[in-house]
Amino acid sequence: MSALSGYKSELDYSYCPGIFPSVECLTYRPEMARRLLIHSAAEGREGADRLIELAEKNHVRVEEATRALARISGKENCYAAVVFGKYRDKLDPEKPQVLLHQPGDSGNVGTILRTALGFGIEDVALIRPCVDVFDPRTVRASMGSLFRLRVAVYDSFEEYQAEMGERDYYPFMLDASIPLDEALKKPIRARRTLIFGNEGRGLPASFASVGQPVRIPSNDKVDSLNLAIAAGIGIYAFLDKERQEGIN
Repeated sequence: MSALSGYKSELDYSYCPGIFPSVECLTYRPEMARRLLIHSAAEGREGADRLIELAEKNHVRVEEATRALARISGKENCYAAVVFGKYRDKLDPEKPQVLLHQPGDSGNVGTILRTALGFGIEDVALIRPCVDVFDPRTVRASMGSLFRLRVAVYDSFEEYQAEMGERDYYPFMLDASIPLDEALKKPIRARRTLIFGNEGRGLPASFASVGQPVRIPSNDKVDSLNLAIAAGIGIYAFLDKERQEGIN
């Protein structure tokens, strides 16, 4: 591997900055880890010993790289990072999924990945153009949840549909939609996809004819909810319905 520099999307590897996200990488995707970079001041910090132990267990080279960490993260207080190879997951069509249509903010996507994992969703699709899921900012925002999920990126919604087959779709939008609580009065299936749009544009009007469009009711004091918050509400609402119906 050449000398490490700032992240570029064309590279075949990326960085997982932070001690805890790096532990997640070495625990759940150890085969993709290439190096563990450690700050000279990392000794004694919570999780640092565990991180080094995991690297040695998985035969991942450990090296002190204080300056490289500063270049990679843009911060002086980044105490560890795993250099990992990029990969492509295949989603499980039998499982509930979240689809993000052209999301533009790494922080939102990372937060949604973490929220999805916390509420039992392990399959997430993104439609291009979208943020780079392997951008260190996305990885960091997910707190390493990326490595415990199956995440796939598609060129179009039609490509995603062709691969996933018959499913129930729930686009979150205003046009032709019904309130979320009303949608949840009907039975739901495990083979479902919750669809969320871009932070500024939302979903294209064409999604009004896809499945059952739903909306999250709110008062008239705000025009919309943050994407990550809306996704969190939607994911949890369906999880709660799933528990009530005993769906596995």
